[in-house]
Amino acid sequence: MSTNPASVRHKTGSHEAAWGYVFISPWILGMILFVGGPIIASLVLAFCKWDLLTPIQFVGLDNFAQMFGDKKFWISLGNTFYYTIFAVPLGIVGSILVALLMNQEWKSVRLLRTIYYLPSVTAGVASAIIWMWLFNPDFGLINYGLSMMGIKGPLWLADEAWSKPALVVMSLWGVGGNMIIYLAGLQGVPRQLYEAAEIDGAGLWHKFRHVTIPMLTPVIFFNLIMSIVWSFQIFTQVYTMTGGQGGPADSTLVLVLYIYHFAFKYHHMGYACALAWALFLVIMIFTFMQFKIAGGWVHYEGELKK
Repeated sequence: MSTNPASVRHKTGSHEAAWGYVFISPWILGMILFVGGPIIASLVLAFCKWDLLTPIQFVGLDNFAQMFGDKKFWISLGNTFYYTIFAVPLGIVGSILVALLMNQEWKSVRLLRTIYYLPSVTAGVASAIIWMWLFNPDFGLINYGLSMMGIKGPLWLADEAWSKPALVVMSLWGVGGNMIIYLAGLQGVPRQLYEAAEIDGAGLWHKFRHVTIPMLTPVIFFNLIMSIVWSFQIFTQVYTMTGGQGGPADSTLVLVLYIYHFAFKYHHMGYACALAWALFLVIMIFTFMQFKIAGGWVHYEGELKK
């Protein structure tokens, strides 16, 4: 009696698929219970009043109405925008420049790549403590270096005018993370394109402008989206460096820290959830805008993305 090969393959495929679902079931359950569940719960609580002790009260849109009249909400949103506007472009430019350097054929280039990458995987609290010392106005290394050049350094985190620029400067500490991605993109650029450009008489700048950058646009686009998302969620560094206050004078009070205050300091969980969904909406708007304008500058496989 002959066996149908197609039937055997179908049974084998079904058997393998079943075992595949068995193996990924812990992740699926974890996703549903520990990610999907809290997301739904926060959406419900955004329309409620709850202090973690008394019963939940439905208040409709009151939390969102309160948000529009909350002065500190707009301050925290403005501080977050400031950080994003300056930290993201500087991080992208810095990452590309470092990746270009690390793409050279040097004897110690692998060691240098590791050194540049290590800060991006250093714990956020540890990095913040290091930068607190660097920014110390009395004995910090940055002000000491400025004093060697005859420049009196600012108060940095203790000065309302310099606290946000200090956070932007600190963000450059982690350019190694994106550097690795840009380095992979650079090594994927076909050598034939550079050779063709050289035949046409292109120099280093023209090859970088007309070959490297266009071929890197998908990588730049990916890092741009991820950098914007993470910059809007900055929290650990600000919390550690300002003692959880966002000072001086709320100059470093970013939106996630403000959400933390209402959730775990004031125990206004409903309003905190409303703030979290406002942050989600802002991130979604920025992401949508980037995807809408990407067609004009992001190139995939030599074709302009529509």
